[in-house]
Amino acid sequence: MKLKQALAGVAALASFTAAHAQTANTFYVTTGWFRFMPQDTSDPLKIDSAGGTPVNMAIPNTGASVGSSDTLGVSLGYFITDHIATEAELGIPPKFDISGGGILDSFGKVGSARLWSPALLFKYYFNRPEAKFRPYAGIGFTYAWFSNAKITNGAFEQGVLGGPTSVSTDRSWAPVFNLGFNYNFTKHWFAGFSLSYIPINVTATYTTTLNNQLGTVRTAESKIRLNPLVTYLKVGYMF
Repeated sequence: MKLKQALAGVAALASFTAAHAQTANTFYVTTGWFRFMPQDTSDPLKIDSAGGTPVNMAIPNTGASVGSSDTLGVSLGYFITDHIATEAELGIPPKFDISGGGILDSFGKVGSARLWSPALLFKYYFNRPEAKFRPYAGIGFTYAWFSNAKITNGAFEQGVLGGPTSVSTDRSWAPVFNLGFNYNFTKHWFAGFSLSYIPINVTATYTTTLNNQLGTVRTAESKIRLNPLVTYLKVGYMF
């Protein structure tokens, strides 16, 4: 009788534990550290127009590059089934330094901007819901845009662009490809790591009031293929 009671207790405990594992209808939240590592290339700086007259002239051997950046992130997720989850990832917009390339390399840092890129992911988790180690593969999308884009290098602004310059950037959708894993410490707490790849382009437009021609405005643009690798080291809690 005692043996039967003990076995029944173990079974009940196992059932209770599994019910709080990463199973269907489970919500979770994570927080941690994002690192954005652009694998960037760029087209030459192109003069679009001057004084309203189209120019469409690229300046050979010029370009731009974007440095890496770190930021605090959060995610909210929900297990639709024992193996499929949907997750929204957000973060404090990281600040990126922009540097000149090619013959503009001597200017070093020429500007900065903050990136907004909230993402929605769909993930497939391997192994059993109650397993401690659960790798996953995911796919999703992001809508990305920059804010606070500005030229910070006076020598570049005056010597290359020709005068006071404002910067604007476009907005775009992009796919997100994601791999990672969670490790469950208890029925509620877990830690994890993921790696995402985002193939995305951005076009920056420079509007310059030329110093040597009163009232003349020139527009130029840079197209940068960011294609960042994004890591996320996180700790999470399941409800």
